[in-house]
Amino acid sequence: MTEQSFVQRRSQVWSEFAVLVTGSRRRLTKGSIQFLRSFREITQDLNTAKANSFAPAIIDRLNTLVNEGNQILYGQRDWSVKTPIHFLLKTFPQKVRSNWKGILSVSLLFYGLMLFFGLLCFRFPGIAEELVPAYKLAQYENMYDPESSHFLQPRDVSGDADMFGFYIYNNISIAFRTFAGGIFAGFGSLLILCINAAMLGIIEGHLIYTGYAKTFISFVIAHSAFELTSVIFSAYSGMLLGYRFFVTNGLSRGASIKKAGRDALPIIAGSALMLFIAAVIEAFWSSRHMLPFTLRIGAGIGVWLLVLSYFLFAGREYAKGKNNEHSV
Repeated sequence: MTEQSFVQRRSQVWSEFAVLVTGSRRRLTKGSIQFLRSFREITQDLNTAKANSFAPAIIDRLNTLVNEGNQILYGQRDWSVKTPIHFLLKTFPQKVRSNWKGILSVSLLFYGLMLFFGLLCFRFPGIAEELVPAYKLAQYENMYDPESSHFLQPRDVSGDADMFGFYIYNNISIAFRTFAGGIFAGFGSLLILCINAAMLGIIEGHLIYTGYAKTFISFVIAHSAFELTSVIFSAYSGMLLGYRFFVTNGLSRGASIKKAGRDALPIIAGSALMLFIAAVIEAFWSSRHMLPFTLRIGAGIGVWLLVLSYFLFAGREYAKGKNNEHSV
């Protein structure tokens, strides 16, 4: 049996099964007999494709369909208090690590642009005024000026609770726009990420040049670990979904999106939680300018180390156990 004849003979069954598993629950219920019969056949097709060393694209397509079938047949749907704990300690960090190449690429782009524009505006301060309106720069200077009445708090905001509401709205809106931009084949998320990175770099370089480095760095260092990381995750998730909408790798469009969603949605959900934590830190800790500078810097470094350690090590024992199960 040749690879071409195998695909021609079986592709219709695969397409029909993909429609079932990505469709509505009502359609799946009506086609339950067809689902069970096709699932057995596709499982055998996967074994055949592997045994004959067919193209990786074919094996990947069949493997995805088999995984979809397994999820429907054996997936755990009951919610318990263990569900969010499992997500936080295992699912979220594992999804981030499994997509580390893409996330690392987005991180390098984001921090690279931010550093470039920061150094540029610090070395040539006039550039900041060409890129950002003067009144905006004045607002930022006013916020980080220790003598200002709006020192370390936005205008028209008073009290920690108000600041928390302001920051959570601002953070969520930025992350949502970044993620939603992925609808344009992923380029929207990329563009918004680059704009935010450039803007942060410009403001950072300008504030350091104008002499507010101490107040600026001590304010942002703690909450930025959660906030900037979540923005990067949101951009990556949007780009992944947008890319998989157009590049299906032999799957139906619905199956391709669903496959990408298994990686992107846990990451974007975790990002929302990180933005909430960032808003809490920003409202109730970062603005505490009366605390010693060294304490605030040390705490900020500790937060960054905590976030990095979480994504590097959380859930590793579980992942190892799963791999051992598959190897038996």
